[in-house]
Amino acid sequence: MWRLIESSAKMNCPAEARLLLPAMVATRTGFAHLERALVANLVQEKVRHVLANLGTQARYAIDILVRNLYERTADVGFLATDVDLCRFVAGLDGDQAQASQRLSSYRDKYTVYDQILLLDLEGRVLVQADPAIPVARSHDPLLAQTLEAPGYVETFRATDLRPGKPRALVYSHRMLHPETGEPAGVLCLCFNFEQEMEAIFDAYRDPSQRANMLLLDAQDRVIASADPLWIPAGVKVPTNEQGAPQPLMFGGREYLVRTFGSAGYQGYPGPAGWKGQLMIPLELAFHSHGGNALADVPPQLIQGLLSHAESFSPTLHELMSAVTRTTRTIERIVWNGKVTSAASGGDGGGAGKLNTVLDQITETGERSDELFSHSIQDLYQTVLSASLSEAELTSQLLVDMLDRNLYERANDCRWWALTAQLRRGLAQPSAAQTAAMGQVLAYINSLYTVYARLFVYDRNGRIVASTGSQDAIGTVIDGATLGRVCALRGELDHYPQPFAPSALYGGEPAFVYHAAIRHPDQPATVVGGIGIVFDTGPELHNMLLSGVAARANMQAFFVTPGGRVLAGSDPACAPGSQLDLDPSLLAAADANAGASVSRIMAHNGQYVIAACTRAAGYREFRAADGVEEPVLAVLLESFGPVRDGQQAAPAARIERRGDTGPDFAIFYAGGTLMALAAARIQEAVPFARVQRTSSGGHPARVGMLDVPLAGGEKHFVWVFDLALLVSGRPGAVTGDSQVMLARLGGSTIGLMVDDLHSVQRFDEADMTGSPLGSGDASLAPRLIKANQGDLLIQEIDIERLFARLRTGAQAG
Repeated sequence: MWRLIESSAKMNCPAEARLLLPAMVATRTGFAHLERALVANLVQEKVRHVLANLGTQARYAIDILVRNLYERTADVGFLATDVDLCRFVAGLDGDQAQASQRLSSYRDKYTVYDQILLLDLEGRVLVQADPAIPVARSHDPLLAQTLEAPGYVETFRATDLRPGKPRALVYSHRMLHPETGEPAGVLCLCFNFEQEMEAIFDAYRDPSQRANMLLLDAQDRVIASADPLWIPAGVKVPTNEQGAPQPLMFGGREYLVRTFGSAGYQGYPGPAGWKGQLMIPLELAFHSHGGNALADVPPQLIQGLLSHAESFSPTLHELMSAVTRTTRTIERIVWNGKVTSAASGGDGGGAGKLNTVLDQITETGERSDELFSHSIQDLYQTVLSASLSEAELTSQLLVDMLDRNLYERANDCRWWALTAQLRRGLAQPSAAQTAAMGQVLAYINSLYTVYARLFVYDRNGRIVASTGSQDAIGTVIDGATLGRVCALRGELDHYPQPFAPSALYGGEPAFVYHAAIRHPDQPATVVGGIGIVFDTGPELHNMLLSGVAARANMQAFFVTPGGRVLAGSDPACAPGSQLDLDPSLLAAADANAGASVSRIMAHNGQYVIAACTRAAGYREFRAADGVEEPVLAVLLESFGPVRDGQQAAPAARIERRGDTGPDFAIFYAGGTLMALAAARIQEAVPFARVQRTSSGGHPARVGMLDVPLAGGEKHFVWVFDLALLVSGRPGAVTGDSQVMLARLGGSTIGLMVDDLHSVQRFDEADMTGSPLGSGDASLAPRLIKANQGDLLIQEIDIERLFARLRTGAQAG
């Protein structure tokens, strides 16, 4: 269409269109560049969206697995020192049934293990927790390696400890003779690896199953696959740890791939080289299934967000700016064309044909603008959809990470309550027994570094042993907690103290878990309890920071359904404070455990994407209602401050009145509609072309502009602020500011105006004197009555204007 218009102008009105043709060519070229940029950036943004989602899932999958395995390294280190089991392995206590029961009891609490075995120095299995697959003896080299190692040994491969399984993840630790301190046997904890990977795949894999989630080894071979019929274990796959936006080939198909290794946890790096990976076929990667993210967003929020495009999507901002610049160029082409037409004689001959061309330019410009606006809306939709889905996924992963962590805390307190030294120390109190309890707690705390304090209290609630500062010893826990602990029915029960400031945690809010300690000979009798203080502040903060991933515009929180902050990445929201968030968002998330809710909204003076997910539990944790306090994760991504809502007023519409009278160039200056005789206007150019000069000379002078003359020579003219000249108030320079070149006799000046409006024809009947224009000093002595007098336009007297400039200063 642009080429047709150019050709039409060349054939029908070459003289009149001479000044317009270069601008039309530049506009057409600009649209072509803009089209290519839009297509390229739509693709880039959609690819970035896909890779971001894949990466978030891959990163959390490996991080959560490594956090889980860290707990296993602590478990095996502690259980290997269990006095009763060490005595059994050393042959000091031959009660095999009791040892078997103890292993089964441990597995009942830590359900992540599918087998636990005790072996002697020769590899004979003394007892195992699961007799369904009996193992009599092992010749696995890991036994000798474990006996030589001072700490745990991590093994992942096929082993005769787990017959019938292609591989097993085993954590082993040597057990020492209670009297001689020499190695007496080996403890093996067999992690239920397949079940855990299935749980991770179910929780984090794309529900539409368009992508496959994998666990890889150091050689990039698949250890576990969410869909082994698609990508089986053992095959080598391409990886993308750098997040490069490029398709990778595997099995004859192109994939987008995202790979993440683990940064470790509490000093534990995880199995060497293990990585999480997501792979999605290229032909499935861009199938939209999220609906229209903007469908229910109020228009004012959409406009407010768009006003911050430069910060959250520089590409979107640049494209919006480019479209605006092109649209402004078209409007200026038409305005200049109308001025040229007026100077050429109005509607007859070439001028009439030029007006037809200008009408075509206007129509085609509007269609082009509509097309590009639609495309930009699509890009905007893509950007926000990516942010919404990533926020939802992150909030879901945060509560899952919290639940998995608290699951371990619930297990730990219940198991440690069965420790023989603690049970004897409370049942038969003495100084030696109390010292022994303190040593046990200190050893446990050295292995489980996520605790700030472990403490034991007697039947009256008095703390008799504690790690950390010893000033807690002798203090008494509150009666409500003691009553709840003493009322626990059995060793599988625990009591989570309500999240609140705790004197045992320096007065800071904490998760504190309790279990009852029972008499060694009378299991029905509670002799006290054990309390474990999760190092809540740094641990929760670490979880939240892993969610926001160092993004300054993102904040994450753990809150109660009522909005009370448990922890936050924003220092301004301390634990115990109230998160100022729309209660309906929290209520919507609280109504559906595990489901994520997200919205675009205004929050604390910022445009934000808010996502919220309620903790749904892990394994049996949270399975019983009323035991654990409900927790929600909230993610807030900020895009910029809320605007005041004021938008530029639409351009005043001027109705065409007749075909007689002179043509007037109409424009805005100082926010007011003004007019100049079109015959006095040469053309309008963007204010950006003005060369600013230092102050001096006439107070309204703002700079100079080079104007090409015939033969290619340049002529400089002064540019003046018309608003300042007319009203005494300076005009504001914006992206819409224009400079009109006005001439009188042999002189030409530039007039800075706010914007251009149109070129219209009015006759003497439309003119009236201005009540503000009395006296020779007024630059607008007359008003134009447009739209039957409903709209008044100030007519600038060009001769008075030039006279004002001559008397004020020398105009160039």
